[in-house]
Amino acid sequence: MINHPFRRTFGGACVILICLGLILPAGAVELDPVGSSSGTVTIANGDPVFIHGIATGQPRNGLQLWIISHNYLKVTTLAVNDDDTYLYELKPADTQNLASGQYFFLVQHPMVNGQFDIVYDPSSGTIINRQLGTGKEIFKLSGSGSLQGPDSAQALVEAIGSQNIDDTFATYSFFISPPAAFINPVGDLYAGDKFTLSGSTNLAAGDELMIEVVSSSFKPTDKSQSGEFSGTSGVVKVVPGSGGYNRWSFDVDATAFKPDEYIVKVSGIVQDVTASTYFTILIGPRPVTATATVTATVTTAVPTTTLLPATMATTPRSPLPCGIAALALLAVWASIRKNG
Repeated sequence: MINHPFRRTFGGACVILICLGLILPAGAVELDPVGSSSGTVTIANGDPVFIHGIATGQPRNGLQLWIISHNYLKVTTLAVNDDDTYLYELKPADTQNLASGQYFFLVQHPMVNGQFDIVYDPSSGTIINRQLGTGKEIFKLSGSGSLQGPDSAQALVEAIGSQNIDDTFATYSFFISPPAAFINPVGDLYAGDKFTLSGSTNLAAGDELMIEVVSSSFKPTDKSQSGEFSGTSGVVKVVPGSGGYNRWSFDVDATAFKPDEYIVKVSGIVQDVTASTYFTILIGPRPVTATATVTATVTTAVPTTTLLPATMATTPRSPLPCGIAALALLAVWASIRKNG
């Protein structure tokens, strides 16, 4: 495992290398790398790198570490601790002088027979397969006519992974690049805003960055003059990120900032890295955006009954009873005259 941010996926050759490492037959002794990943790691020149993992079986000769790149080769042995862990450190002075590019490393376990069956002969620059007889050269790893970069790493994996070799291994790949820091776009802000500056970097988690925010119109003045300063500064630590870069962030309270253009500068405390950008503080406070809301109302027509007022309600009278009464009176009157 490498203690550093993951950044990009393996190239085609490295994918083959990882796959070959995963399909090796399991043995009584297992090499179990901690934090195995399908992604590669990017580190900045001058940052330390820790390669560590677990190797069971207590190999008496320890483990063999190979680090391969263009024009770079390192082969060394690693001791295995009583708790089955191993650790190797590339110090800042080591990575500071490494050329930019991809680096492949392999941790080799001798397995049951206790010896490394694939070894490097520095005198000839060749890789030797001990199982095929003493001095049996497979290919050249360094010097004139040697394989380069990913080709040499793939050849090494194929050699250790061959059927007559009981050694097993774990593989990784990482990139070296100059220190870099990036600032996310800020945009226009308003006096009184509280916001967070943020960005990414290839520096290791735990490295420190100085963040400075200052008005672009600020300049030193004579001590007899009143110089108005508007800005802020502070130190932040790099934290683990995703997608290949680590992250940093810095909270800013612009309550006392005057409307102006501002410069953001990010610089490394130890590493030689800088980045800068600009943003503008507008006259505040931030305007409130009005939102128009339209409500649609659906009305269903319901038949209604109109009632007349009580004073207008009448019951019509029939004319027939009145006519009968008049006839009866006439009949009575006629009878009285006749008898009279």
